Parts: sequence; structure tokens; C-alpha cells
Amino acid sequence: MLALSHKSLLEGQKNLLAFSAGIDSSALFFLLIEHHIPFDIAIVDYGLRIQSATEVAHAQALAKEYHIQCYTAEAPIFQSHFEQQARTFRYRFFEEIIREYGYDILLTAHQLNDQLEWLLMRLSKGAGLSEMIGLKPVSQREGYTLVRPLLPHSKEALLSYLEKNDYPYFMDESNSSDAHERNRFRKHFSDPFIAQYAEGVARSFGYLHQDKAALEERFETLYTHKALRVIKLHTPSAKAKAADLTLKELGYLLSASQRSEITKAQSLVIGGTWAVEQQGALLYIAPYLTVAMPKAFKEQCRITKVPTKIRSYLYTEKIDIQNLP
Repeated sequence: MLALSHKSLLEGQKNLLAFSAGIDSSALFFLLIEHHIPFDIAIVDYGLRIQSATEVAHAQALAKEYHIQCYTAEAPIFQSHFEQQARTFRYRFFEEIIREYGYDILLTAHQLNDQLEWLLMRLSKGAGLSEMIGLKPVSQREGYTLVRPLLPHSKEALLSYLEKNDYPYFMDESNSSDAHERNRFRKHFSDPFIAQYAEGVARSFGYLHQDKAALEERFETLYTHKALRVIKLHTPSAKAKAADLTLKELGYLLSASQRSEITKAQSLVIGGTWAVEQQGALLYIAPYLTVAMPKAFKEQCRITKVPTKIRSYLYTEKIDIQNLP
């Protein structure tokens, strides 16, 4: 049996597994069953492949067989930027379930190949350590914990586990297409490399995660509410790194030029969508909105020294500014 990382963290919690019926999530499904970890599953049908409806039906049948809940959603047709829009839709679906039914942990089946694939993609565009080591084993999100228990295992090891135990899974033929950048990196670089050096790559990522944790001690998130973050910078040089990691968590990837802008400016709007403002040792990040606000609210913001570009978001979301650090 493969090792299940963070087993003690999952025990006694209400767990939701992001399921696709593919190799990775199927392996995690049966590992959770074997380790007697309670969980339910959620699956999204993107409607792009003939077998997607069959995969959803398979997920529902598994849930019935093992007496667990299966949540399903049908995604709309995305006209552009499919991977980004699909990810946004997927996580909104998961988070709606988490809020409505009170789940504590969201489990995803990212594995060793995914880690190397991400590192190589970020390396090709110019990135620092924190950006390249993008998949954390455990991370706190608003209202839940995201856990990735399979990160030390290669896809080959997961496939071997499924076949040895005669567990069912589906192969997504779209993963072999070169249409998406991620697939090209996977097919031509990360998968062939891990096929030869899986053990060493797994050890290296263990060391890199330790280095990343030490690096991120230079700042801490003091306040989180929906898409608002207030971060304490323990050193001024941590500003760009803190903004980069926070925005990535919120679904926005900074370019090298944007990281440079953040380093130089006290207050700016990134990509027309995100306000990033520094006030003393505090860094504020929120969606950038422009709405009419009452004079009383604006005066209260002025007195409490709330940065100007995040005020519209605070007002729109009815966030009590007295609760801000």
C-alpha cells in the first residue's frame, strides 16, 4: 500500500475529495478507503469529451458502493483561457459545497509529476523559489484546509498501485494532446525525467519545501476575509514575494514586470483587477473596484488610515473596517 501523507490531519475531519475518475484521484480515493478516512467526493463535467458523462456516472456508482456522497456540476463552455476558467469554476464549486455542508478539508490528488511540471513551467518564465514550488502539501484557505496527500508519489507509482489492486480508473486522452502548454511540459519534460529519477526528485522537493517555509517566515497574513488579505511584512524586501504568493493563492499569477512594479510602488492596480497597497509594514491586497461610497464611510476610512484603493471592496463586501489590523 502506498503511504498516505498527513493521515493524522484527515482523521476525525469532514473531508471532500476533488475527484475526476483519472489515475491520480482514483488512487487517492482507494487509499482513503483503505486507511478508513471518512470523505465524500465532488466531480465536474466539462462536457468536452465523449467519456466525461461516463466518468460522472462512474463517480456516482462508486459513491453508492462505498456509501458516501457524490456532488456533481456541469461547467459552461469556456470560449477562451480554458485552464484558468475551468480551475476558477472548479474551486468555486468545491468551496460552495464546503460552505454549505461544513467540510473541513479539501483533498486534491496532485502528485510528484505535477510538482515538477509546475516548477519547469515557472522556470521557463522566470521565477523565484516560492513561485516554482507552487504546490504546498498543506495550505490554509478561507474556511477550510487544502491538503495534497500524494505529492511524494509519481504518477507511475499511482498507476502501479491501481493496477496491482485491480481498482478502476479512466484515462483522459486530452492529456496526451500538445494543445495546452501544461501538456507539452508534462509529455516532453516532467514525465520522462521522473520516469528515471523519481526518488531523487521526491527528496529534492522535500528540501525545497523546507527552504520555502523558511523564506516565507519573512511575512505573515494577519487578516483574511473573502478576497481581502492584510499581510505583515517583517522585512521590506518580502513585499514582492508576499504579494506574489498571495495573488497566486487568489488565482492570479504575476509576471516578472508586475513583481518589479510592486517592489517600487506603494499603491498600484495589477492587471486592472487587483489593488496592492502598502502602508507601513502592512500590505493590503483586494479586488480593485470603483463604486460610489457614502461620505461617512470614506471619512471613517480616512481616520482609520485604510488605503484608498481597497475601500470600494470593503464597502461592497460590507467588511467592518474596525476589524482590520
